[in-house]
Amino acid sequence: MPLYAAIIYSADVDWSLPEYADETKEYMAFSESAAAVIRGGAALYPTATATTVTVQGGKGGDVVLSDGPYAETKEALTGFYLLECADLDEAIRHAATIPGAWNGAIEVRPVLPLMS
Repeated sequence: MPLYAAIIYSADVDWSLPEYADETKEYMAFSESAAAVIRGGAALYPTATATTVTVQGGKGGDVVLSDGPYAETKEALTGFYLLECADLDEAIRHAATIPGAWNGAIEVRPVLPLMS
């Protein structure tokens, strides 16, 4: 059965803080309701904790690190789920119930398996 990444873009907050406990409970409720199709996922710490890696000069070139995300936006990549669904329509139905869809956006994208 195909895999789909449900990529969550929402407010860039620290989900580990107590003031987000109610929203975190909504995500836990989603995880329970969609448990049959969820194959993985995680919440991400705020973009301020990100390190961006680039290699100048191509393969074998100089590794350059910079603090923060690749792009600064109001909404940030804050988490993801890996869903195993019969088709895109089923993946979209589940994605529409992810709390991030209520005040952000969920990008659903087919996953290309790279390992057998």
